Amino acid sequence: MNDSGAPPPTAVGPGGTLPALGSFALHARDRRARAGELHLPAHTLRTPVFMPVGTLGTVKGVSPGELADAGASMILANSYHLFLRPGHEVVRELGGLHSFMRWPGPILTDSGGFQVFSLARIRTIGDDGVTFRSHIDGSSHHFTPERVIDIQRALGADIAMAFDECPPGGVDRAQAQAANDRTLAWLKRCRRRFDETRAEAPHQRLFPILQGNVYDDLRRAHLERIMALGDWPGFGIGGLSVGESREDMWRVLELLDELIPADRPRYLMGVGYPDDLLEAIGRGCDMFDCVAPTRNARHGTAWSAGEGQLNLKAARFRLDPRPIDPECDCRTCRRYDRAYLRHLLVAGEMLGHRLLSIHNLRFLIRLATESRYRIRDGTFTIWSREWLRRYRAARARTPR
Repeated sequence: MNDSGAPPPTAVGPGGTLPALGSFALHARDRRARAGELHLPAHTLRTPVFMPVGTLGTVKGVSPGELADAGASMILANSYHLFLRPGHEVVRELGGLHSFMRWPGPILTDSGGFQVFSLARIRTIGDDGVTFRSHIDGSSHHFTPERVIDIQRALGADIAMAFDECPPGGVDRAQAQAANDRTLAWLKRCRRRFDETRAEAPHQRLFPILQGNVYDDLRRAHLERIMALGDWPGFGIGGLSVGESREDMWRVLELLDELIPADRPRYLMGVGYPDDLLEAIGRGCDMFDCVAPTRNARHGTAWSAGEGQLNLKAARFRLDPRPIDPECDCRTCRRYDRAYLRHLLVAGEMLGHRLLSIHNLRFLIRLATESRYRIRDGTFTIWSREWLRRYRAARARTPR
């Protein structure tokens, strides 16, 4: 989260020499698992890393100070939602997203491509872009690749994601191919606009998003076509948390691990349950985000390494004096017991949701951090297998 040290090297792209893209230093491997550092102009990000999701410029119910205390180093915000409210120009006028939300660390902004997938009933996709109705007031808006870049420039995030079409899991080959073609066409326009407006946010870096659904040859071809456009500081891996099977996800990640340049970070988008996190780290992914920690907390569930996923509203916790997870060092587990947390949840007190959110976020951040240490000392494979065996066995026997 602090100074990155030596300046990153200059990279060359189509049409001449570009400013430094940022550099990724790969420090260690344990089979496919990787530990490294992504050097951005103002920050160094150690990987593997879990990024809490702050969709509207806030991680739900958790303050920036509490995020820092939980060990968060980078967070994600969403261009679509911030465009609708308070508006990207409002954020620009107030100094950019870092200043607006009082977060000093790096920020990644999603382009809104996932909303193209998730808001299917209120949008229309065309080659020029996407027309959608606001889920807030029904007003009509049009997103083009150029507009998405302009919004992210105004927000001032450190990493901006290109606009993509994310088809749902289970689509046929023709639909997946069409989404690939449109995503590539949009990427060319994103990059052109990004280069034209570089002076507005010179620190910002642009990641393309790899699509292809569960079709290995489409995944391979899409990556090859994206790389033919020039150098990129990192790659987003999309379309692997949208309804496909876990087996398909793991197979595609193993394929991409062989194909994506080793000196570029891989950001697996929307994946962040504890066992999925470890499985994906073991297949060469470096960066992760997911709404599960805070969403689960709002439903009263929390993670424990020894007991799996706990529904803390259950009556069996009414007199339980233990912390959520005796192995956890978060401020919730250091101070509060299950009985009190259950009381807050059953009573509908928002403090209960906040405290569970802090725990769940810290749980995933610790898991990513422990993975980094284990990769560097060569014990990740053995440790992660045992961790997954224990966690899954506990989850299977834990009452719901």
